Amino acid sequence: MRLRASVVALLIGLLTATVIGQNSGTPPEHRVVAGRSKIATKYGIVAASQPLAARAGVQILERGGNAIDAAIATNAVMGLVEPHNNGIGGDLFAIYYEARTGKLYGLNSGGWAPTGLTPALLESKGMDRMPGAGIYTVTVPGAVAGWEAMRSRFGKLPLSDLLAPAIFYADDGFPVTDVISAAWAGQTRKLAAEPLAAQTYLPNGRAPRVGEVFKNPRLAASLRLIAAKGPAGFYEGKTADAIVAIEREKGGTMTLADLKEFKPEWVDPISTTYHGWDVYELPPNTQGIAALMMLSLMEQYPLAQYGFHSARALHVMIEAKKLAYADMLRYVADPRFSKVPVLPMLSKARAKDRARLIDPERAACDVEPSRLEGLTTATGGDTIYLSVIDKDGNIVSLIQSLYSSFGSGIVPPDTGFMLHNRGALFTLEAGHPNVLAQRKRPLHTIIPAFMSKGDVKIGFGIMGGFNQAQAHAQFVANVVDYGMDVQEALEAGRFTKGTFGGCDVSVEALVPASVRGELSALGHKITVVPPRRGTFGYGQAVMSDGTGVHYAGSEPRHDGEAIPEAPPVFQR
Repeated sequence: MRLRASVVALLIGLLTATVIGQNSGTPPEHRVVAGRSKIATKYGIVAASQPLAARAGVQILERGGNAIDAAIATNAVMGLVEPHNNGIGGDLFAIYYEARTGKLYGLNSGGWAPTGLTPALLESKGMDRMPGAGIYTVTVPGAVAGWEAMRSRFGKLPLSDLLAPAIFYADDGFPVTDVISAAWAGQTRKLAAEPLAAQTYLPNGRAPRVGEVFKNPRLAASLRLIAAKGPAGFYEGKTADAIVAIEREKGGTMTLADLKEFKPEWVDPISTTYHGWDVYELPPNTQGIAALMMLSLMEQYPLAQYGFHSARALHVMIEAKKLAYADMLRYVADPRFSKVPVLPMLSKARAKDRARLIDPERAACDVEPSRLEGLTTATGGDTIYLSVIDKDGNIVSLIQSLYSSFGSGIVPPDTGFMLHNRGALFTLEAGHPNVLAQRKRPLHTIIPAFMSKGDVKIGFGIMGGFNQAQAHAQFVANVVDYGMDVQEALEAGRFTKGTFGGCDVSVEALVPASVRGELSALGHKITVVPPRRGTFGYGQAVMSDGTGVHYAGSEPRHDGEAIPEAPPVFQR
């Protein structure tokens, strides 16, 4: 990984291809070169962080499926080929743009806490904060229910078709790719601590190396049940029994009713405007509102005039992140349990007032409330994001996750998948909106996004724990303020602040050293991260411009790509 990053950094310095920031008045020494061009076609495109998964989605498009069908097929393969970040043991969120009607639909398929899992129970076991992994962090996995909610409402093909590529690869095996292999190996100790996890994910006692073929026949069997029975093949019967069995063995409280009675929720996306663009996120219990608040704060300053990767622009964005996240941590929770003041949080008048708290000459190291008691920080690889556009211009922006790498660390017997640890995002702080409760959903980090202006529609996302909302805001600024296309906007150097207090911030080495020095002089405590590391998350994007031509970009920091659909030349 270290050698690869250095080679990529050298290439970035030598390439003389498409220049980013041509519309921004950015000084030449502060411009960045894109490593690859965006994809363009009149047909569909699937963008994902692993090519076999993206290709599976394209196969579904070529079989007559639409964007919804392709997204499900892609996600199913992603759960096999990138198992540390996602799978059927985790949650799913999506935004769907229906081209025919111009409507946006949001899906929250985040699971709830088990019956019996309460602060009192954890306190009786000597815990004064939510654990980071283990059985008490397992909430009901929402992914499979989310697939069926999407397919039954908007899809065209049966689940048996959509899951066929994943089942094939699980039985036949697939060669493990570079970035995924490195992340997998980094979790060896966690996997080795649980016999069923080691049995599933450490063949020959270790993580698979680059190019080695990995098979997961138990996962294939679990997927076959879903293909044959729909959600009942997961939330009832053999798989549900296995989940409850491991819960009981480990002292957990999840019941068969917790699984069977879970239902996803269709929600209306929330939005703000940013210099004439509409930007959409999913409402609480997700952190999406933080991206919208951050953009409204940034809008009060002339970032385009300041210039791309200028210290003035980055300072405003970092400070806006702190203010937006402070509000998000204070108020965001499951709206079925707590009243979340969404409209006041999205108010432009309030953003104007809050923006005055940004000192242009000094970084703020204490923005209240700076942290949530018992909440762990989260950046980097723990989630997958994918986006799809079909030939008709329908767009799916989808994100799916285990939360931490390999989630809870617990694999139900004979199932081939990992249970997530999403419950780690609850707090045990009495009276807080996000306090743990039975059948309550925690504050959720994973967020799909969408933006539009006129005929231009972009489905995008960048994963990585609490990196996500701040990364979304940077992507939007790259497009709107600096005139970048979707590939350039993904390639541009980023910052991320994974903590909720202090002046620490990680800055990618793609940001010029002179600019990093200016930020340090303003009081930011800079950690320089080499180019193309997972610290800054992995993103994808698809776009339609209303002409019938579709575009896509794929994350250069990962193994994936955006793959276009082939026209039906052999069917004529």
